Amino acid sequence: MSYETLIYEVADNVATITFNTPKSANALSPLGAREFRAVAEAADDDANVRAVVMTGAGRMFSAGGDLGSFAKAGGGARKLIMEMAGDLHMGLSRLGRTSAPVIGAINGTAAGAGLSLVMACDLAIAAESAVFTMAYTKAGLTPDGSSTYYMPRKIGDRRARELMLTNRVLSSAEALEWGVVNEVVADDEVLPRAQALAQKLATGPTAAFGGVKTLLNGTFDQTLESQMELEARTIGDLVLGADGQEGIHAFLEKRRPTFKGE
Repeated sequence: MSYETLIYEVADNVATITFNTPKSANALSPLGAREFRAVAEAADDDANVRAVVMTGAGRMFSAGGDLGSFAKAGGGARKLIMEMAGDLHMGLSRLGRTSAPVIGAINGTAAGAGLSLVMACDLAIAAESAVFTMAYTKAGLTPDGSSTYYMPRKIGDRRARELMLTNRVLSSAEALEWGVVNEVVADDEVLPRAQALAQKLATGPTAAFGGVKTLLNGTFDQTLESQMELEARTIGDLVLGADGQEGIHAFLEKRRPTFKGE
């Protein structure tokens, strides 16, 4: 299926989502939010997808929401934003709960909802030239796109508040230091590095990766005892699965495991 605002491709168990409106800085329009939801659902529903890469076409990752569409909506702006947020959030929910690890290939500026998308990725690799800023309150708005959930968990409350209240701009080096991204590489190496990592993860124990994501996403909502109970139940469920059995026997037999994502 073809899309107007993005490119969706699946090859070798890796789904690649490329935001593809470079003339508008890959800003998310109402159509873009709907199409993002559609491809996120497609990736989540496809058992052959065992890793996901998100990136942007051109020089920017994403400048966030399309403020021009909000202005044009006039008195209907609230309805429009609620619909857009609903589509964006459903897509992010699908990617957050799918077992496939999601890797951000941050090829350029990530602002507003673009930075929210970065924070929603399980892992993120940034170009040296990339910069990061929340920018919501600069326009008199508040963050969306799951950033108020993921950002405090991943970089801490103090830093999340600083980014959201002051709209501080982080360089790629600062983003790495803060934990916004995992790695910084030369601009022309971002997508190849992300794809190589995705290929490696796509041959891994996908169900176990999904278990890790679920445990970490809920850890701040649990007590020590309840989190340990969830850990026990998750590993208990996985130990009898195909990949769990393969991993155990491969370790004992001193050979490389062959995981099927089951």
